[in-house]
Amino acid sequence: MEKSLDSKLKQLKEDPSADVFIIADAKDADMAFGLAATGPAVDGQHPSLQQYRDNIKTVVEQGVVDLVLMSASNNEALALKDRIFENTAITPVARANDTTDIWSAVDSQYNQQPSLPFRSASLQHIQFGDAVRHDDVFESRTDMGLYSITFNNDTELDAWASEAYKEFRAEAEAQRFRHLLEVFAPNVEGAVPAESVGRYMNDMIVRTLAGVTEVQRPEFLKIPYTGAKNLEDLVHYDPKMIVGILGGASGTTMDAFTLIAKSKEHGARAALFGRKINNAEDQLLFIDYLRKIVDGDISAEDAVKAYHADLSANGIQPTRELAADLEITENVLLD
Repeated sequence: MEKSLDSKLKQLKEDPSADVFIIADAKDADMAFGLAATGPAVDGQHPSLQQYRDNIKTVVEQGVVDLVLMSASNNEALALKDRIFENTAITPVARANDTTDIWSAVDSQYNQQPSLPFRSASLQHIQFGDAVRHDDVFESRTDMGLYSITFNNDTELDAWASEAYKEFRAEAEAQRFRHLLEVFAPNVEGAVPAESVGRYMNDMIVRTLAGVTEVQRPEFLKIPYTGAKNLEDLVHYDPKMIVGILGGASGTTMDAFTLIAKSKEHGARAALFGRKINNAEDQLLFIDYLRKIVDGDISAEDAVKAYHADLSANGIQPTRELAADLEITENVLLD
């Protein structure tokens, strides 16, 4: 079965204005949060790893997202061994590195210190599960990963991060492994003035990719939404560079639905939501409304109201009352 991601990437490369949108469920939080990755705690305990994997299976069975991002270990369990992505239009993608600014263990301070490049996973193991190439899993292998980088306006650290990305690209090319590039905002307070973060990131993205030829370029970007103008400027600079937005913190349902609506309106063609989906009262219902919004079937505000109505009809208690869930709490979405 043709993967919807491949079809949409092809359409966007041929026509950057094509009315298609890529939605990803980012289920790679175990690379960052540890025990808390699997979802909100109930009676003081987070869901188990098996429950987390079961949620991934239900998302794949639903068939609405275009890709699911996972850790290398979950990718091995679900894509390589259980082969849940076979005969579906959904693409498995593995997190290919875990820079120190995503290390978010309880009571830790790693994410408050300057980001350092680091990789737990090897590409060979992401693709095949071990160091030996097996022809019997060739067709079901995972051939795409997400690589993240964080620039902090520090010559030595940023050069180190750029060199690590260069080494990754060389390995990826040799392995015939495609990648998405995630660029985080500086994680050191005051690295650049707050009002310049979006422009700084745009400049560093352009600068970084200017030295990368087509065979090593990322399939698309994953970046934080820093405002309409910053997004429009990046899309305008090179319309063939597909820009995707990351979800960030959970926030309200209105935050999530407004973010994906504004992202598409201002030129993004992908959204990768992790905590926003994982912490939703009903993940599948939440994903359904994300798709309806980008397809133009419903507004963000009406989607929140309809989502709450569906929760009520299904006997699910919402985390917030409707009035509170209709509030926008992320200032960047108010521009």
